[in-house]
Amino acid sequence: MSPVVITAAALEHFESMATLHPDLSERYQNLADLYQRKLWHQLTMSTLDFVSDPSVTLRTTATGTNSYLVLFDRVISPVDKRLNQLALTRIASAVAFSLLDDPPYRDGVAARAILEGVLEKRDRLGPAAALHAESRLGLLSLTILARGGEALTTESSLRTLEEVKVTIDRNRPVLSELADTESEAAVVHSAFHETAMTYRKAVGPPEAYYREAIQYVSFTNLSDLSRDEWYHLATDICLAALTGEGVFNFGEIVTAPALRFLDGTDMHYLVELLSAGAKGDVLGFRRVADANADAIRMQPSLVSRAEAVKEKITLLALVNMIFERPSLERTLSFEDIADRVVVPVDQVEWVIMRALSLKLISGTMDQVDQTVDVHWVMPRVLNNAQISELATRFGEWAVKVSKTKDYMLEHTGALLNQ
Repeated sequence: MSPVVITAAALEHFESMATLHPDLSERYQNLADLYQRKLWHQLTMSTLDFVSDPSVTLRTTATGTNSYLVLFDRVISPVDKRLNQLALTRIASAVAFSLLDDPPYRDGVAARAILEGVLEKRDRLGPAAALHAESRLGLLSLTILARGGEALTTESSLRTLEEVKVTIDRNRPVLSELADTESEAAVVHSAFHETAMTYRKAVGPPEAYYREAIQYVSFTNLSDLSRDEWYHLATDICLAALTGEGVFNFGEIVTAPALRFLDGTDMHYLVELLSAGAKGDVLGFRRVADANADAIRMQPSLVSRAEAVKEKITLLALVNMIFERPSLERTLSFEDIADRVVVPVDQVEWVIMRALSLKLISGTMDQVDQTVDVHWVMPRVLNNAQISELATRFGEWAVKVSKTKDYMLEHTGALLNQ
């Protein structure tokens, strides 16, 4: 197709859409102006903003076709070599997902075809854009599977899940190489971890979902998702943190801005449970759990993992008890531990052994004297109060070091003068 024909088709689309949808005429006229002036970068970013804007209601052309699809086919695809390739894949992704949200034109096959068509040009895309396109294709497949209501035990659903898993495993090493080499790496990281997170939500386990979700949240702007989307994401992260095996660092999620979307909602008790766990407050955790017993019974993961959650909070109480002690005062009696973690004294030995086996602490236990000498406690994210306490301890340590130095200088001088 000649450049003249391509340009004519693009401008015709802009003009017809501006006429058909007057409230969007200014945006279409702006796109047409950028196209005519061959300002490809500006056209790319304006198109990306347009198709990604949640405030714009999805429209159709005069023939009833998805307008984003026609925009992509008539305007973007013919000049795709001149566009930023990562932005191109983001536009393609937005268009593909719009096909799933367009009731009169819902078409998962066409949606996949758009991203697969982009991926055919992998050599030109570069690693960042190719990884972004593959991630979005994987997420698209999972979304189609979820919206279709298909059981995850059918042959086609299992095949889809396996394809997504292969994509994730193949691209994870590529992702690490983009960290310092791509100015828009956060966009790629966000897309990759969203796909991995969605996959893990479908197949488990919760601790794997939690790890991917934490990464996704760290690379995603709050403005990129709606309040409802953040609400569901924050709920899932809280449940995964509480029930996930080996997830003990509650501080990294308790301090996350995403959890503010649960403020004042029916799920805020999950934040309270996590906060109590992060502080090692067993009694506080039980108070919140008792006050929200009915809501907790509505969460199958919390019900089925009740004993594991109880164990986790007990171990976190031990970890926090050790952290609060000065480094020279970390020989703990079984009785003190029993009081803090709220278990009978005859169960303290098991608690200590469990903490040692999970490498939450290291040390030696004296079963005769019923004490444990702790040499190390797991590092974790601290809240402001814990950081303040640590700063105070550093100050006290500095004073002790200074006094020791003065003592050594004084006695060294005295010995030299003898």
